[in-house]
Amino acid sequence: MNYKKRILADKLCRLVEHFSVVVVCGARQVGKSTLLSHLFSDWDTVVFDPVVDIGNARADPELFLSNHPVPLILDEIQYSPEVVSCIKRSVDRNKRPGMYILTGSQQWSVIKSISESLAGRAVFLDLEGFSLSEINEVAASPSWLERYLDDPHKFVTGNHSKMAMNRTLYEQLWTGWLPEMDSIAEDLASDYFAAYIRTYIERDVRQLLDVIDWQQFGRFVQLMAALSAQEINFSQLGRDIGITPQTAKRWLTVLKATFQWYEIPAYHGNSIKKISSKPKGYFADSGLACHLGMISSATVLGGHPFTGAMFETAIVAEIRKLILPLSRKAEIYHWRLHSGSEVDILLERDNILYPIEIKLKSRPSRKDTSGISALRDNYSNRNIAPGLVISPTETFEQLTDTDYALPWNTL
Repeated sequence: MNYKKRILADKLCRLVEHFSVVVVCGARQVGKSTLLSHLFSDWDTVVFDPVVDIGNARADPELFLSNHPVPLILDEIQYSPEVVSCIKRSVDRNKRPGMYILTGSQQWSVIKSISESLAGRAVFLDLEGFSLSEINEVAASPSWLERYLDDPHKFVTGNHSKMAMNRTLYEQLWTGWLPEMDSIAEDLASDYFAAYIRTYIERDVRQLLDVIDWQQFGRFVQLMAALSAQEINFSQLGRDIGITPQTAKRWLTVLKATFQWYEIPAYHGNSIKKISSKPKGYFADSGLACHLGMISSATVLGGHPFTGAMFETAIVAEIRKLILPLSRKAEIYHWRLHSGSEVDILLERDNILYPIEIKLKSRPSRKDTSGISALRDNYSNRNIAPGLVISPTETFEQLTDTDYALPWNTL
C-alpha cells in the first residue's frame, strides 16, 4: 500500500519536537502505525499484543524499557499498560522532547492509564480514517473549512475549486475511509470488513466487555450502524433487538471507547425547552456501516434508504478530520427545535456560530436553508456566519442573502 500524506503529519512532527510523550489514538486500521513508521523510520518500534507479553513488558516493565532506549514508539500501548508508570519515571529523570510516541485503539485503557500516570507530560493526537483530500492525494492547505472559519465572509465571496475524484460519490461512501480499503478490489471489500469486525470483537471488545451472547452484540453493532446520523433516544436504545436500554448504553460506551462511534452534543445557547437536548450519533466509517447494513455494492447504495444518512455520516466525519490539524479548534454541535427545524452541524469558535446543512441533492435550493433561517431567528443577538449547504452540487452558488451551496469535494 502506497503511503499517502496525512493532514496531521506536520502537526504530529511539531508535537514530537516539543513534548516528551505524544499519544496517537484512533480506531483499528486508521493508519497509526503506517504514519509513524513513515515519519519516524529511525525510531525503535515495539508492537504490543493482547496475548503474548512482548519483551516481557508486562512482567518486568523496568527491564523492558532499559533494553529499549529512546526515542521509542510503543504501538498498541493498551496491551501493556504496566509500562506507562515506568515511562513517567523515565521522563522525570531526563525530560526532553521526542522521547516516546505511544499509540492506542482503546480509548478507555489508553486515556485512563496515561492521563493518570503522565499528567502534564503527555499530549494527545487523534487520528481518524482518510480525509477526502488524502484519498485523492490533493494538497489542500488551508482546507476549505479553515478558510471558512478564519474569514467566512471572505470565503463565500472568493473563488472555489473542486478536487478531482478517484471514485464517484456512491463508490466513496460505500468504500469508506479506512486506508486499507483504499487499495482493495471491490470484490474483496466484504471479506475485508468481515475480518475487521471479527478482529475488532475478538481483540478489542472482549478485553473491555463481558458479553454472554456475542451474536447479540453483533446485532447491536448492526443496529448502531443503521442509526448513524440520528438523534439517540437512550431510553429506547436496544429494545428492537431485545436488550435493555442499560445494556445497550454499556455496549455503546464500548463502541465509543474503541473509536467506532461518536456523538455530537446538541447546542443550547440557553435552556429554552423547545430545543432538543439529545445528542446525534454517528458510525465512524461509512463503508463499515454499509457493510453492516448488508449493502452489497455502491450501485445498491445509490437507491437505498440508507444513502442520505451515509452522506451525512461521511461529511460530519470529514469536518471532524479537518478540525483536527487546526491550532484554533472549533466546537461542533447539532441544533434542532422540537417543532422540526434543525441544522445538521453548528460550529462555534470565538463566539461566532457557523451553520452547516448537509443535503444529498445535486441542486440545493432556498428551501434547504430553512433550518439555518430558524437558527438565525432564535439567536438574533448572536454573531452567525454565512451558512453553508454541503451537497453533491457542481458549483458554489448563493442560495439566499446569507447562505450558500458548497460542493462536497471542495478543496
